[in-house]
Order: sequence, then C-alpha cells, then structure tokens
Amino acid sequence: MLIIFTGNGKGKTTAAIGQALRAIGNGSRVLMVQLIKGPWESGEDKSSRKFGDDFHIVKMGKGFVKTPCDKLPIEEHIKAAHDALAFSLKELKTGKWDILIMDEIWVAQSLGLLTAAEVSAFIDRALIKCEHLIMTGRGCPKQFMERADLVTEMCEIKHPYALGVRAARGVEY
Repeated sequence: MLIIFTGNGKGKTTAAIGQALRAIGNGSRVLMVQLIKGPWESGEDKSSRKFGDDFHIVKMGKGFVKTPCDKLPIEEHIKAAHDALAFSLKELKTGKWDILIMDEIWVAQSLGLLTAAEVSAFIDRALIKCEHLIMTGRGCPKQFMERADLVTEMCEIKHPYALGVRAARGVEY
C-alpha cells in the first residue's frame, strides 16, 4: 500500500510515526529514512531507540536546502537524496522491514534533488519489497496522489510560527 501524507500543515512526519507505532504494536518492523533533515537529533530519534530493532530512523539529508543557512553546493544535496533512495532499496532487499517511511521525499523532489521519474521508479521497486510505503512532505505532485492508496493532506489553519514563536521541543522536533 502506498500512503502519502502531504500539505502545508504540521503533522506529516508525526502521522507517519503514528503509523509506525501502530505497526510495531502489531508485530511489524519499520524503517524511516529522512531526506532533507540534517544530522541534528530530534525527539523521534531518541524515542525510536526505545523500540530496539523494530523501528529504525536514518537521517540521510544534509540539512535544509536553499535556505540562508545552507552553505552546501546543491550537488551535495542531490547526492544525499540519491544515496537515500539507494540505501532504502538496499535495506528492503534484506527482508528485515515491513514498512518503509520516506520522510520529506516530496520536498526533495520539489527542490529538484530527485526527478518525478526517479521517485516513480523508486516506488515501483520499493513496493515489491515491503508491505507498506509511506511518503511524506509538502507539495506531493498530483500524479503520485492519484497513484496512492491513501492520501492525507494536512492543512494549516493556525500555527504559532506565524506569530514569530520558535519551534517547540517535543511538538515540532
């Protein structure tokens, strides 16, 4: 099953982690590969370690792309995105994972780190090797939403960031 969490509202990664927790409770093993997100440690990194071998998060991104604090050449971000796809397929071949979460893949595509053709080919290959593929991020193209079995779009109604409030530990990271 292809599951997509997209939209401009908060909660895409949170929804994917919620699916992971439900799956782990039912005996599944989940791999989450995070594109874009850099090496900093988040709450989900800390909590995932409590699930032992059943839930593993791997950060493959180099950090936020094309932002004022991004000092890396775009080629490094492109390579990181391609490495994330290759790593994910390699891990799926082991047969260890029932569910694969590709966190922020739609952002990687919208930034030009991956093409639609590359993402489509990845989906084809991944769904052969795992029971469920969950893909998150803002800006999922319509062609992928049409292809998916389940799509949820998060819509921002109100967020404290709009008032200048910084991200809250335990809520945003």
